[in-house]
Amino acid sequence: MRLGINLGYWGAGMDADNLAVAREADKLGYAVCWAAEAYGSDAPTVLAWVAAQTERIDVGSAIFQIPARAPAMTAMTAATLDSLSGGRFRLGLGVSGPQVSEGWYGVKFDKPLARTREYVEIVRKAMTRERLTHEGEHWTLPLPDGPGKPLKLTVHPVREHIPLYIAAIGPKNLEQTGEIADGALLIFCAAEHVEETALTAIRAGRAKVGKTLEGFDVAPTLPMAVGDDIDALADIFRPYTALYVGGMGSRKQNFYNKLAQRMGYEKEAAEIQDKYLAGDKKGASAAVPRELIDKTSLLGPVERIADRLRAYQEAGVTTLNLAPAGFTLEERLTSLRAGVEALERADLA
Repeated sequence: MRLGINLGYWGAGMDADNLAVAREADKLGYAVCWAAEAYGSDAPTVLAWVAAQTERIDVGSAIFQIPARAPAMTAMTAATLDSLSGGRFRLGLGVSGPQVSEGWYGVKFDKPLARTREYVEIVRKAMTRERLTHEGEHWTLPLPDGPGKPLKLTVHPVREHIPLYIAAIGPKNLEQTGEIADGALLIFCAAEHVEETALTAIRAGRAKVGKTLEGFDVAPTLPMAVGDDIDALADIFRPYTALYVGGMGSRKQNFYNKLAQRMGYEKEAAEIQDKYLAGDKKGASAAVPRELIDKTSLLGPVERIADRLRAYQEAGVTTLNLAPAGFTLEERLTSLRAGVEALERADLA
């Protein structure tokens, strides 16, 4: 099992710190550095900046939002980043959610699975440098009865195949991800539940195309905090968990809430959502079970974290991406180093 680092969203006064974290992860031998986007900083700019100031670590989008870009634009961006980084780019894609897709991009959040499949088909075809044609439900290239003509990518990517990941939560999306992608970007992933909440569906998708999980990258992101007081460390992530389980998306379309329910927290997930949507964010945070935070984070001293790394490796995780907590740069760097130490103590390095 390899370790990655997830910088999250750029901005919020932590730009210089994020770059320092990425450079330290590069020195420590982390496999990949991911950057996110929502409706603030964009991921490609961040990844180009990080790639220019690192040497070995891969850079990955977690994620490029599908409603934000035409698929051919994503292919162009992926080819450019792979070229500029010397073959170190990983392409992570996701549909985002209905609030962002429709509120920020003006793109209807409908048929997300079909849209994702079609998007990946176009991106992959464009990356082969064939002349691009496509007839589908969501995109037609070139447009009929007009001046457009089939074009091909003029940039030569460093690699013939850039690893493609999809951020997936629901069973149908996970199954499709196993079928059409090289890896899955997971969130709120518990080692105890990864089989039933992710791997069973991914394995089914792989089987559809005659493949196994061999070579497929199962890559969750986990918040991490190092220390001895587990309760205090768990409290750090209460607002984060409450935001996603209670307030991310609408009452009917909250994928994270449904995931918590599949993990056995039906009653708790409903309470968190009720309080969050009623404006009681503190109450929602207080309603998050410590057990849920502990299962979906890395908390405690190095030896305890090492035990959790073993559990994730045994559960089938192949890249574990850390999101280290800390109010100062030194706290975050300390967590990075602790991650490497824990990997070594777990005999997984």
